[in-house]
Amino acid sequence: MGISHAEFRRTLPRALEHHSYEILDDHIIITDALGTLEIRLSPEYSRKLGALMLPVTNVYFTFKGYNSSEVKSFMQHFDLYFQRGGG
Repeated sequence: MGISHAEFRRTLPRALEHHSYEILDDHIIITDALGTLEIRLSPEYSRKLGALMLPVTNVYFTFKGYNSSEVKSFMQHFDLYFQRGGG
């Protein structure tokens, strides 16, 4: 994702509005009645595009106990909050 860790953490509460979660350094753990989701952030790095330096964080999702439709629904909701405008 083209995002810094700080910006990710600022956006996260809105994306997880109905979920309880715990942040442990570069891991976010979400546990609910369906299962457990772990979100892991890579070390932050930069991508250079001409004169621009853009933050980049690889984000990894591990779903345990969720079926494919629940994963798809979660990811669609999550992606809405992390979309960036462009053009």
